[in-house]
Amino acid sequence: MAIQSSSNEREGLYLLMISIHGLVRGTDIELGRDADTGGQVKYVVEQARALAAHPGVARVDLLTRQIYDRRVDPGYAAPVEALSSNAELYRIRCGPRRYLHKESLWPHLDGFTDACLLHLRGVGRIPDVVHCHYADAGYVGSQLATLLGVPMIFTGHSLGRVKQSRLLENGRQQDSLERKYHFFQRIEAEERALETAALVISSTHQEVDEQYAVYDHYQPDRMVVIPPGVDLGRFSPPRAQRCTSPERAKGPCGATPANAGAPWGWIVPR
Repeated sequence: MAIQSSSNEREGLYLLMISIHGLVRGTDIELGRDADTGGQVKYVVEQARALAAHPGVARVDLLTRQIYDRRVDPGYAAPVEALSSNAELYRIRCGPRRYLHKESLWPHLDGFTDACLLHLRGVGRIPDVVHCHYADAGYVGSQLATLLGVPMIFTGHSLGRVKQSRLLENGRQQDSLERKYHFFQRIEAEERALETAALVISSTHQEVDEQYAVYDHYQPDRMVVIPPGVDLGRFSPPRAQRCTSPERAKGPCGATPANAGAPWGWIVPR
């Protein structure tokens, strides 16, 4: 099946998200299991669901790595997992079947790119946007964006040049850092992502002004600050608090003129 051109406005947008490393799933995310399974996993899953809920979006695919490993939950081998009615998580083969940390993925990313193209051929549609998370996905997304002629969005989450500089300042040796973290490949991937990206999303102005600024392809006019959001659906309205003494009523429980008509000890939430 040939890959068709991008969607029209009536059909809605098709968004392709890529977040390769870590243990990615839609429920009971194992935050903190290791250095690769942290806030980025939570970020991309919730972002996929939020984007899919937008009335102008028809489909969101989040692509990550498929893992067959007795050391991790068998769910990470499932090829597809629904995140919402029009958002799905697809696990793509990349390198060996076992779980690998992100520093060991670099030799296998070209294969991941090929697998992404096969996925799109199966979908039968070119995405309107490719959004890549972290340097490894930036490497893959740069190739996809160039091959498909679609805009790419890059979110770094953390940056290799900054991490390398801080470790060197703390007395670490360049050779040992390179063996462990493969900074050369990571930084080259980040440079390519910044060169290719139509838009770079950052969480803070400090990241734009100081961290991205150390890169050769720093282009602040292509960068926008979007702080991570909060899922308000996880919270309930505050309930009235009962204070145990007049002193507490005047202090932490927040006695205000708005509470003047309330019986002593019950503080009406503002």
